[in-house]
Amino acid sequence: MQTSQKHQTPASIHRLYHQPVKEIDPFSLPHLQILDNNVCSDICSQGTSVSFQTYKDQFFTLESSTATAGFVVYDSPSAVSISSSRSPFSPQGSQSCLSDSHHSLDNTYGSPFSGSSVVDDSNELKHKLRELEISLLGPESDIIDSCNCCFSSGAHQAASMASLNCDQLVGMIPRLDLKQVLVDCGQALHDGDTSTVAGLMHVLDKMVSVSGEPIQRLGAYVLEGLRARLESSGSNIYKTLKCKEPTSSELMSYMHILFRICPYWKFAYTSANVVIKEVMEYEPKVHIIDFQIAQGTQWMLLIAALAKRPGGPPSIRLTGVDDSQSNHARGGGLNIVGRKLSEFAESYNVPFEFHDAAMSGCEIQVEHLKVQPGEALAVNFPYVLHHMPDESVSIWNHRDRLLRLVKSLSPKVLTLVEQESNTNTSPFFSRYLETLDYYTAMFESIDVACPRDDQQRIRAEQNCVARDIVNMIACEGPERVERHELHGKWRSRFMMAGFSPYPLSSSVTMAVRDLLREYDKNYRLEEREGALYLGWVNRAMATSSAWR
Repeated sequence: MQTSQKHQTPASIHRLYHQPVKEIDPFSLPHLQILDNNVCSDICSQGTSVSFQTYKDQFFTLESSTATAGFVVYDSPSAVSISSSRSPFSPQGSQSCLSDSHHSLDNTYGSPFSGSSVVDDSNELKHKLRELEISLLGPESDIIDSCNCCFSSGAHQAASMASLNCDQLVGMIPRLDLKQVLVDCGQALHDGDTSTVAGLMHVLDKMVSVSGEPIQRLGAYVLEGLRARLESSGSNIYKTLKCKEPTSSELMSYMHILFRICPYWKFAYTSANVVIKEVMEYEPKVHIIDFQIAQGTQWMLLIAALAKRPGGPPSIRLTGVDDSQSNHARGGGLNIVGRKLSEFAESYNVPFEFHDAAMSGCEIQVEHLKVQPGEALAVNFPYVLHHMPDESVSIWNHRDRLLRLVKSLSPKVLTLVEQESNTNTSPFFSRYLETLDYYTAMFESIDVACPRDDQQRIRAEQNCVARDIVNMIACEGPERVERHELHGKWRSRFMMAGFSPYPLSSSVTMAVRDLLREYDKNYRLEEREGALYLGWVNRAMATSSAWR
C-alpha cells in the first residue's frame, strides 16, 4: 500500500474530468419517464362551455387547441401519457398512482361532475366573476363592468358558472398572467371550487404550449397533472393506458439531449467522482456501490482517473443497483453495463470486477451487496434516495432503513446528490406551488440551450420531465414517488443514522466550477452547510454532499 503521495492540484483534477476518454458514452442518465408518443385523445372541445364528464376510459394529451388571442399554441405530434416513469432526476421504475384519501377533496376526486352550476342570483354570479377577475388582473380591471349585458336576468340567471367563466376569461387571455392563472387553478382545486376550476382549465388550455415560452411549456404539463388529480386519474390513467412507449434508442436519444444541454447530471458525476478519488487515494482495493447505475458512464470517468494514480491503480469492484426503466433504455440487463465497464477497465489496465443487484433500493438487504473484508467502501446515491418511501408513506420507512443499512457497512465515504426541493410531506397546495417554482427554473435553464421549436427538445421534455410534474400534482400516498427533501432534512436523516459530514475539498468546488464554464452564466454554485448548491439564477436546484 502506498503511504505518501502529494495531492494533485485542482487544475490536474479538472483535466481528469475534461480530457478525452477512450470509448466513453457521451451520456448516462438514470431513466427518466416513459411517456406516450402517440396522439391518443383531444384535451377538450373548443367551445365556450366546459363540462367535466366521466373519463373512465379516456386520458388527456397535450395536443393543444388552436392558438387564441395572440398565443402561439403548438399542436404536439406526440401526446403525453402519464404512464411514464422517468425524469432527469427520477431513476425509479413506473408506478401506478392511487389517490390518497387523506389529501383528496371530499367526494370530488374520482366523482364525475358537471362544470355547470346554476346560480339563482345574477348579482352573486357577477360578484364571483369579479373576484376571479381581480385575482387574475388586479382591482383596476373593467372587463366585467363593460360586459354587464352578459349578466342580465332571464336565461342567463340559470347559465353555467363555468360557461360564463370561459366566455369572459377567454377574452381576457392577452392580459392574463399565465403563472397566476396556474396558481389560481391549483388553489381552486384545493378549495373544491369546481366551477372555477372548469373555467380556468378551459382558459389554460388556450394559453399553454409545448413549444412556447418556459412557463407555457411547464403549464402544459401542470394542466395534465391538474386534470389527472381532478378526475382521480392517478389510478385510472396510469393503469389503463396502452400507448406506445419510446424504443430504447429513442429514449436514450432524449436523455442525451438533456444530459448535453443541462449540467445537472454532470454536476452529480463530477462532484461524487472527485470526492471518491480523493478518499481512495491510497487504497489498494476499492468497492463502489452505486444505487443508480444506469449505463455506468460515471464510473468510466473514475476508472480513467484512477488509472493515472501514482503507484498504479487499485483493484475495483463495482456493485450496481438497477431499475426497470434503465433496463429498457439500455436494451437489456446489468450484464450489458458490466461487460462494457470490464472492457473499458481492461483498456486502462485497471483490475475490475462487476456485481449486479437487479432490484430496487427498497428490496436491498445486506447480503445483496456482497461487501468483502479488506475493501475500502464508497456508496453513491445520485438523485435516487428521494424515491425511497419514508415514515410518512410506509411503516417500513425504507428511506431511513437504507441509510442505517449502509452505515452498518462502515463506508469510507457516501456521496449524495439530490434535488433541492420540498415535496415529500407537503400538503397539496404547498407542494403545487413548490413544483411551479422549481420547474419554472428548470424549463428556463433548458430554454437558453435549445430552440423552442426543436422537435427533439420537445420530446425530451415530454419523455424526461413531464412525468415527475404529473406525479407530484396528481398522486398521493404510495403512488406519489416524487418525494424530494431539502438538504437540511437530508442532513438530519443522515446524522440520525449515525453519519457525519465529510468536508468537501476545494478540488471538488473547482472541478464543478470548471464544468459550469461550459454552460449558461445564469448557473450558480455556492458552498454552505458542508454541501455544494447548484442553482439557476436565484433558485437552488440540486445539492451535492459527502458523508462518513
